[in-house]
Amino acid sequence: EYGAKIRELTSTATDKYRKRLSELLSQFTQDILIQDPRANDERIEKEIAIIADKIDISEELVRLNFHLENFRGTLSKGGSVGKVLEFMLQEIQRECNTIGSKGQDAQVAAYVIAAKAEIEKIREQVQNVE
Repeated sequence: EYGAKIRELTSTATDKYRKRLSELLSQFTQDILIQDPRANDERIEKEIAIIADKIDISEELVRLNFHLENFRGTLSKGGSVGKVLEFMLQEIQRECNTIGSKGQDAQVAAYVIAAKAEIEKIREQVQNVE
């Protein structure tokens, strides 16, 4: 549920990020040229790519969805799956943490916190499954 909300929020925030990135890029380009007047477009493009990679959460959302689907599938199998579910929850928690650290939006952060609270509740329940 939170993954879908985060995905929706980040997809509609593209224009906001584009505007902010454009402002940062303008300042960044000026800073680079002040530090090194010989800096070229290639160096600036590399720096932009690094920044863009640092804030892109699309891979994390794909992995989060994958882990959630696996979790549901494993849970529906029944039987002695407690430890497997605990390991899956660790991976889900990891993806949420990464999304939270990369997130550039307060609403994304709120969803991440809510998701982590739900993960803790599930973790407590899973400890009783065997």
